[in-house]
Amino acid sequence: MMEKESRRLVNCATLPICLVLIGLVYATFFHSNDTILESWGNLCSEKINIDAVDPQEFLLRRLVRGDDRVQLDSNGFSCRADVHTQICVANKPVRIYNKGLTVYVPSDSDQPQVKRIVKPYARLEDETAMRRVSPVQILHGNNTIDPPACNFTHNVTAVVFSSKGFTGNVFHEFNEIIIPLFITTRHFRSRVRFVITDFELWWVQKYNRCLSHLSAYEVINPGTDDGSVHCFPGAVIGLTYHDNLAFNSTDIPGGYSMFDFKQFLKESYNLKINHVSEIQKPMLMLISRRKTRRFLNEDKMVEMIMELGFQITRVEPEWMYNLDEFAEVVNSCSVMLGAHGAGLTNEIFLPTGAVMVQVVPLQNEWAATTYYGGPAKEMGVRYLEYKIEPEESSLFDTYGKDHPVFTDPKSIISKGYYAFRSVYLDQDLKINLERFKKTLIEAKQIVESSTPIN
Repeated sequence: MMEKESRRLVNCATLPICLVLIGLVYATFFHSNDTILESWGNLCSEKINIDAVDPQEFLLRRLVRGDDRVQLDSNGFSCRADVHTQICVANKPVRIYNKGLTVYVPSDSDQPQVKRIVKPYARLEDETAMRRVSPVQILHGNNTIDPPACNFTHNVTAVVFSSKGFTGNVFHEFNEIIIPLFITTRHFRSRVRFVITDFELWWVQKYNRCLSHLSAYEVINPGTDDGSVHCFPGAVIGLTYHDNLAFNSTDIPGGYSMFDFKQFLKESYNLKINHVSEIQKPMLMLISRRKTRRFLNEDKMVEMIMELGFQITRVEPEWMYNLDEFAEVVNSCSVMLGAHGAGLTNEIFLPTGAVMVQVVPLQNEWAATTYYGGPAKEMGVRYLEYKIEPEESSLFDTYGKDHPVFTDPKSIISKGYYAFRSVYLDQDLKINLERFKKTLIEAKQIVESSTPIN
């Protein structure tokens, strides 16, 4: 009875004890400017053993809920999967064998060894993306053969994910890696080490500022190592994903939102402008495309934009590769203008109150709203769209107004993505300047009347 009493479980409804507990956990582990009370909701929703709080176990446990948490508590390992992603969590010592990408997770019981295969990239539903992602083998349980010995021992949690999939496209880089990585690891306060499979050096260099602000340690590239074994006190294999450029704050440790992510980007890239009202003369960024969905009368558009009183910066895709510099350029703009495409993802660097104007080609309405229009609001960015008329599309001259491309688009779309892409994603645009002028005037009025909200 005395032993049970000494290891009592205290519900956080007991305010004084809970405050002491939070303070201890914070003081011994978290290194941030956040207040203790920011984690109050997550802590007070459960019972905590105040005699044995392992910071790593505490943080790993916050990644799982319900039956998955019960499983993690009982055997130190749990996995879950949905339509988008797979994620496995181990709160006990693991060994990662670089050769063959194998993770060994021991069991405290006599449980026979079970093999799981995880592809740590958040787009499971897309076969094309997942064909580019190497599988990670997880061996959980005990075997008659001991796992390989440790060559390197680390004292922080490993986070394993792939840098392949659809990287090379900035939308997918943020949507399937950077945002899920933030959701999964931000609450660890940099005390994690990334093991990046399908290692792409250019990608690591491009996003170095994000990676270094989420982890205080150099990344591990298992592809360059010929068979060494890295040992960690715990591991996360895979990343948590919510939706397109989206955060479900109630399902994130720490309750982070898009606002918090933008603040993270501001700190990572040293962005100076908080609100669009800080920009003295409206600056418009025109994203200039060179292959598809080109503006065929772009020079005329530039003339009109300048006549309306905007300063203008015209950017091409190669500008976006150096994100360290490009993020600052975007942050200095009042308006971003571009045809539907991945470059619009950079709206995430716009200051609060800025405007993103998306020119929507024929039959691209759903994608335009889903990928860029919807997320803009959560970013604190005003969203305007200009839907072109058939006469403004190069398809009009190619096929004629009586072709099924115009009269029966479902007959094209029903043939599948590649048929849709070859027609509706490959069109170019000749903008009706008089009609488009109204949208630009509205954008200018918005930024000129925008004021910060305290």
